[in-house]
This record gives sequence, structure tokens and C-alpha cells, in this order.
Amino acid sequence: MFACVLLFCFFFCDRYGAKIRAPHALVMTFLFKSGSLREKLKAIAQATYTHSRNLAYFVFTYKGLRALQSRIQGKKIPFHSFLAACIGGWLVFGENNNINSQINMYLLSRILFGLSRLAVEKGYIPEPKQDPFPLFAALVWGIVLWLFEYHRHTLQPSLQSSMTYLYDDSNVWHDVSDFLIYNKRPASK
Repeated sequence: MFACVLLFCFFFCDRYGAKIRAPHALVMTFLFKSGSLREKLKAIAQATYTHSRNLAYFVFTYKGLRALQSRIQGKKIPFHSFLAACIGGWLVFGENNNINSQINMYLLSRILFGLSRLAVEKGYIPEPKQDPFPLFAALVWGIVLWLFEYHRHTLQPSLQSSMTYLYDDSNVWHDVSDFLIYNKRPASK
């Protein structure tokens, strides 16, 4: 029965990964990548496949290791989740590539929010008297634009591309088509 659950989980995660990655890859590829239509479609398929596969492998590994630990110790312990996820993260998301980098950064941002809320809930830090979100937003945007302007190479490539488009490419326009399509002209040969 557990094998069926793992198998179902594998296929479920594969579909979920495709639903998440395909639209993102489609937009980012057509906005920022050059090449033929065939090359772009291949890049979209590869990114979608990698994201889906990695998510499915991770969930399969995580659930399998949790079940194994519970079976060995005869009960579930909170540390089981952490250990299983650490092993799965190392094995599946430990390779430094664009897809894993985006997934790990996405999770890091949510983890920081979760840990902040947990720290307030447990009383480790006092409940803010005012909503801290405006300060958070100000710091995030201040830091990212400072890094972009003065240490651009430290930012992830897809963020660099997005910010270059928004803050550099928007300084140049050629004609009204720039407002309708994409304002960066191909390099002339």
C-alpha cells in the first residue's frame, strides 16, 4: 500500500511541477532568451522537465525516508521531517543549476517569513506594534537595487535579466513598437 502512495505521489508531484514551471519558463524564455522558436520550445520543455522531475524525486525521497524512520523508531518524531528533508534537499536540490537555485531561493523567502512568525508566536521576539511589512519591503527593494546598480554580478542571472530590462533597457526606445512588443532590438550584424 505504501508503495502505491509513493508512486501516486511521484506522478502527482510531476504534474504539479509542470503546472508551476511551464508558464514561468514560457514567459521568461520568450521575454529574455534569444534563439529560434525550436530552441525556445526546447528550453521551456527542459526547464519544465527538470523542475517536475526534481520535485517528484524530492517528495518521493522525503516521504520514503520519513516512513523508514517512523518504522525503525516505531513512531513519528518532528526531527524525522527535518532529517528526511535535509537528505532529500542534498540529493535532489543540491546541484547548483538555474532551476534548483530558483526553487531554493523561493523556499528561503518563505522560510524567513515562517521563522519570523514562529519567533513571535513562541515569544522569542515581541509582537510588532505596527505592521513590519512596509519596512521589510523598503529594505528588500533598497538592497536589491543597490546590488543591481553596484554589484550586479552577485545577483542571480534571471533577476539580472529582469532588472536590466526594467532599469536599463527602459532608458532607450526606438519607436512606438517598443511600447507594444519588446524594446530591445537584436544586435545588427
